Amino acid sequence: MELFGTAGIRGDTTERVTPELALAVGRAAGLVAGEAEDAEFVVGRDGRTTGEALASAVEAGLLSAGATVRRGGVLPTPALAFASRGRRGVMLTASHNPPADNGLKLFVDGVEYDRGREQAVERRVDDAAPPVPWDRWGTTEAVTPLSRYRRAVVSYARELGADLDGLSVAVDCGNGVGALATPEVLRELGAHVVGLNDNVDGHFPGRESKPTPESLTDLRAFVSDGDFDLGLAHDGDADRLVVVDSDGGVVHEDTVLAMYASAYVGASSAADPVVVTTPNASGRIDERVTALGGRVERVRLGALHEGIAAVRNDGGDVVFAAEPWKHIHPSFGGWIDGVCSAAVLARLVADAETGLDGLRDPITERPYRKLSVPCPDGSKRAVMATLEASLPETFPESAVDTEHGVRLEFPDASWLLVRPSGTEPYVRIYAESDDVDALVEMARAAVEDAVADS
Repeated sequence: MELFGTAGIRGDTTERVTPELALAVGRAAGLVAGEAEDAEFVVGRDGRTTGEALASAVEAGLLSAGATVRRGGVLPTPALAFASRGRRGVMLTASHNPPADNGLKLFVDGVEYDRGREQAVERRVDDAAPPVPWDRWGTTEAVTPLSRYRRAVVSYARELGADLDGLSVAVDCGNGVGALATPEVLRELGAHVVGLNDNVDGHFPGRESKPTPESLTDLRAFVSDGDFDLGLAHDGDADRLVVVDSDGGVVHEDTVLAMYASAYVGASSAADPVVVTTPNASGRIDERVTALGGRVERVRLGALHEGIAAVRNDGGDVVFAAEPWKHIHPSFGGWIDGVCSAAVLARLVADAETGLDGLRDPITERPYRKLSVPCPDGSKRAVMATLEASLPETFPESAVDTEHGVRLEFPDASWLLVRPSGTEPYVRIYAESDDVDALVEMARAAVEDAVADS
């Protein structure tokens, strides 16, 4: 598909995600939903300055398709997903992208649209479908789901871990809409919370919207210089969560994932507890899940919801699903939720005898590297076909999985993944090993040879 990527539609608001596109997508989504007699949408937006205009355009498209619109206003993406239960939803957000970008993400009953639904909307956009007759246009109503969402997160988090009385947390909301939820949720749970960049500003003046070790310099220094048990950071729409330890170090995203997976599998009474993740996630997750009696299933990037559905259709019980930085808590809801992740992690830290270190101690953290090798988009298919043969020959001791790129797993729990980027002209290399540099260099040589021969 050309319109939808791995996380909805996203791009510059002067060239790609324009009001014209928002109108067309809104109308297309409304017409497709009307065919299923399910044309009620809640519409929300993050704090970007272009959000108000784009939300109005989406609403106009939905209304002209005969849909009923509930205006949710400014709120985190997980709160919009929460509000879409029992109906559909559209979120105007570019997540961690720069402030000049914006995007559209569609939900149905609390779950992101799958490929089939996105394709149906895209076909309608391509057809330039006209409005329904004037006397069938829809109506609007304002709704306020944010407070109900915050209460639901608090109630859910109390089922896990321990009370936060005495826990001290610094939260960097990055001037995003997480400021409307996470600090208040943690305070309600009993934590002492200090907020950084906790006002909503679509220019992201405090730091860039993407929370990285480099952009979180202020939070890391603040936590290490103060008396904090941990630091937490969100991106612009609060679906991502980054964790900082009491020394100001950023905890590796796969270690965070392994901590949640351990907690959920360990607490599960299911006969077959399953953790769904993506091919680029570390083997440290598999080690912990297997040790606790669960299993790991992998699915392509951006398709956790599809992976959850597939496991459930086979009779498995999904207790947790995540890709690095983004987590789904299935017993709470089917959406990626950084606010819920913040609340759950804080309660797990409070319950551990030695805090965050106690959660990390059982997890083996090997050296990890990512690398991008230039590859023209038109060559990716041929390059990957070559690598499916050449990489197993280069690493004959490995177990090979080619469902989502080429993933090699080694007897010492090291692993390597090579996959084409879905958005840029690169082939990505991910590796984790005690000798990670040597592993990456061998993989790089194989990829470069395949690109040269394509």
